[in-house]
Amino acid sequence: MRATAENPWYGFYGFLAIVALAIIVFNLGFAKKLPILKRVLVYITLIIGCFVLWFLEFFFGAPIIVVLIISGIVLGIYRFRLHLHRQQKNET
Repeated sequence: MRATAENPWYGFYGFLAIVALAIIVFNLGFAKKLPILKRVLVYITLIIGCFVLWFLEFFFGAPIIVVLIISGIVLGIYRFRLHLHRQQKNET
């Protein structure tokens, strides 16, 4: 919060980081193939929801960015292991 008061761009950069990480986590964990208009609606809703996460991060000190990074790592490992499992299953 204090860093944001000193340089207002930090808040904007934080918001962009939250949006980028939320999109990555969404795509790794929950995304399905959707028609383009539904996909646009989902991403617009995601960006609005990220404003709430940004508010929690910078005004209440919740570690939202760290949690999104950890979630991305865990879901990435899960997807990688799932890919290896499917690859092994197809080989046999």
